[in-house]
Amino acid sequence: MEEQIGRITRISGPIVEAVGMPHAQMYEVLEVGRERLIGELIRTSGDVVTVQVYENTTGLQPGGPVYRSGLPLSVLLGPGLVGNIYDGIQRPLPVLRSISGSFIKRGEKVDPLPTDRKWEFKATVAAGQKLFGGMVVGTVQETPAVLHRVLVPPGVRGTLKHIQPSGEFTVAETIGVVQTSGGEVPLRLAHRWPVRTPRPYRARLQAREPLITGQRIIDTFFPIVRGGTAAIPGGFGTGKTMTQHALAKWCEADIVVYVGCGERGNEMTEVLVEFPKLVDPRSGRSLMERTVLIANTSNMPVAAREVSIYTGITLAEYFRDMGYNVAVMADSTSRWAEALRELSARLEEMPAEEGFPAYLPARLAEFYERAGAVQTLNGDTGSVSTVGAVSPPGGDFAEPVTSHTKRFIRCFWELNTQLANARHYPSIHWLRSYSEYVDDVTEWWQNIDPDWAELRARTIQLLQTEDRLQQIVKLVGPDVLPESQRLILWVAELIKNGFLQQSAFDEVDMCCLPAKQVALLRAIMDVYDRGSRLIEKGVPLLKLREMPVMRELVRAKSTIPNDNPAGVVALSSRISAQFDELERSHQ
Repeated sequence: MEEQIGRITRISGPIVEAVGMPHAQMYEVLEVGRERLIGELIRTSGDVVTVQVYENTTGLQPGGPVYRSGLPLSVLLGPGLVGNIYDGIQRPLPVLRSISGSFIKRGEKVDPLPTDRKWEFKATVAAGQKLFGGMVVGTVQETPAVLHRVLVPPGVRGTLKHIQPSGEFTVAETIGVVQTSGGEVPLRLAHRWPVRTPRPYRARLQAREPLITGQRIIDTFFPIVRGGTAAIPGGFGTGKTMTQHALAKWCEADIVVYVGCGERGNEMTEVLVEFPKLVDPRSGRSLMERTVLIANTSNMPVAAREVSIYTGITLAEYFRDMGYNVAVMADSTSRWAEALRELSARLEEMPAEEGFPAYLPARLAEFYERAGAVQTLNGDTGSVSTVGAVSPPGGDFAEPVTSHTKRFIRCFWELNTQLANARHYPSIHWLRSYSEYVDDVTEWWQNIDPDWAELRARTIQLLQTEDRLQQIVKLVGPDVLPESQRLILWVAELIKNGFLQQSAFDEVDMCCLPAKQVALLRAIMDVYDRGSRLIEKGVPLLKLREMPVMRELVRAKSTIPNDNPAGVVALSSRISAQFDELERSHQ
């Protein structure tokens, strides 16, 4: 840090004004007060600057010192990220706890990555090669699940003068030197990148492959692609966090970045305690071996909450540039937007709807637009899929954060309070949710089952018909309906209980693979088709409901394992046989 060049003139919560800084730059990192609290310059006028401080400003006084760094707010990218737990400005919380105990001291600074740990580096390039930004120069086995590819920092281009072929190095040691037009540039295992600047790529790709999550209602009804964007809005207690936990564990992503932004301390503590205990279904080892956690609870400084999602998306882009498929879970963007609102109020900016700043839509767009499937600078392919939870006050989906979020995402998984109260989980409402990726993933699903698109469309249409019939049932009861319409009500219940409802605590049902999903749905819709024909012939609906095999159908989601899709086919054969027997007995 440079010597003191400014002094504090005004303090308003996390917002500090200082004078005597005519050369300071926008978004430059500054240190404020004698404790040197970290902040970011967000407004400048002459030699007067406004600083957004990322720590508690209690005790700061006018006249206190302000120091420059000359650098924007950046994260250190290199081996040691995976399995770590950071706060919003990339301070490792386990290290801070070992230093400060349960309460983090203000102004505490620690290295984001362990500087004393040596990593086994293996070079994949040789001296004399032409290098460019994003090119892989070597590898480090970061965890058993993640091979860390060491990248040339974007913007660096030249000839490799020399490189260490292999050996053990820390993130601070030089492993090679690139001769550029501007001079020699050292290569290290880690490099810095400003969090508010998207990392470059060669081209954006059209995503066609779904991000399989293991959740039937998502994969079959409202799919998301690798590189897609989705929102999970829901009121208090509807299961937003649990849904994201299930996605983080079961989605087919190589790396998971979980950002706990402004959530309650006890809820975030549960995440930090439970995540290391989760078993990765791929390897049978800890899920933390391919996960990065960013924790910024509601009692932490509000400014750090605002920057935490930028930190998370930057880490995700870094792994994307290695050629990995990354999933970002942001919980929740509503708390992040509330941080924007508080900071905007302290800056005395003109408020827009419900007090949020006028630039809220632009900030949401900046976040979600950093997702996508891309061709990286080195010609590989990678993706960042972003799922943001939204917590509308009172469950009002017309409020600004939810309504603006819908403009920038293509999957909307609406959580319903009534379903949650009925213990129907995941409580995603099948009529109020949508996905704009259905056409993109249809070809992939048709490799699983050629009739997937038709089967999905017929199921949703049946559920829509059932919803209209329920309005009549509420007025006059089900007995006035003809048998054909009562069949629709019954089959809809089979769909809800046997397909849409999924238990996160059942060892079999917690994850459902695509082949089993399609087989289950086909079995239920076959019941509807065969039942319709029998009812036309005068067979009472009661006879269909009393068939013993129907109880097996409802329980099939938890009794037939994923590695036995033939079990669902065998169940369908037994259902068909009982329908044949029932038809013969009524001829």
